[in-house]
Amino acid sequence: MTKIGLLSDTHSYLDERFTELFKDVDEIWHAGDLGDIRVLDKLRAFKPVRAVFGNIDGLEIRQELKAHERFMCEEVDVWMTHIGGYPGRYDNLVKNSIYTNPPKLFITGHSHILKVMYDKKLELLHLNPGACGISGFHAVRTALRFSIDGELIKDMEVIALGPKKA
Repeated sequence: MTKIGLLSDTHSYLDERFTELFKDVDEIWHAGDLGDIRVLDKLRAFKPVRAVFGNIDGLEIRQELKAHERFMCEEVDVWMTHIGGYPGRYDNLVKNSIYTNPPKLFITGHSHILKVMYDKKLELLHLNPGACGISGFHAVRTALRFSIDGELIKDMEVIALGPKKA
């Protein structure tokens, strides 16, 4: 079993509580808009990290990360990208690929809106952890914690970090 801590849209701010909130996870996944390479460095110093760059990320982060990560975690095919849309409204950049070769788990960021949705047509789970930084229009900062056990995605937890105060 692999325990995952999923976050997105830190926008250069990493809440110090993640050290405690993600202490029991095996990996941290970041769905883009890190904002500052130091956020990635802090996460990597703490746990193994998988991450993609987002639309606000500069050259330094783009040289380190890809726009899309497609990988296997245990027996689950995972696709993580920053701008990908959600079931029924996939972004044009991913639409063709997601319909021809859907993953089992599709992870995005960008919207700052927490979403856990199942796409019955493509038989995939879509996750957007919302935004955990202090920049943006969101009122509450959020992240997700879950486990992958073989082919099962389970133990989904929403982490509500509270309002956008540093």
